[in-house]
Amino acid sequence: MSVSPFANQIGNRNFLSPVGFKFTLAKEPKVTFFCNSARIPEINLEVVQQPTYLKDIDVPGDKLTYGDLSIRFLVDENMENYMAVHNWLTGLGFPETTEQFTELTTTDGGIRDQKSAFSDGSLYILNSNFRNTAVVKFKDLFPVSLTSLEFDATPNDVQYFTAEASFKYTVYNILGNDNQPL
Repeated sequence: MSVSPFANQIGNRNFLSPVGFKFTLAKEPKVTFFCNSARIPEINLEVVQQPTYLKDIDVPGDKLTYGDLSIRFLVDENMENYMAVHNWLTGLGFPETTEQFTELTTTDGGIRDQKSAFSDGSLYILNSNFRNTAVVKFKDLFPVSLTSLEFDATPNDVQYFTAEASFKYTVYNILGNDNQPL
């Protein structure tokens, strides 16, 4: 029985486009982040050295470290998406009173839930027809930084505001349309 020489070829010859993506945040479903830049964070495996009498040998460790999730988004004119991250940061850091953290972690039913300080997020990867091809699911996101907005009346052309937000999280998984790992 002969094996076709094309059996090991890539079936889809379209390349992944860097402009096909969208980001959503479970904590703020009404707020759409008009992302114009996002990156799947790096993932690194710890390396352990195994000592030998000649030379120490690097072997795979047992801990993964993940880079921060950074997104850059267009700020809507009501500043809803910017303020969602701003208020979340303020609630976590409670710079004025501890009530800010209490408000962040209290549900609509008046129940305190520490888990509400976190949120899951999804970065949808779109194909050339702008349909979902994969989703990167982030667990237990929380913001750690938000850039400033600089107002300046001197430019001749209108440059719409963009802001950058960085998030820490527990882990991310890359899933296909069927919610199974790729």
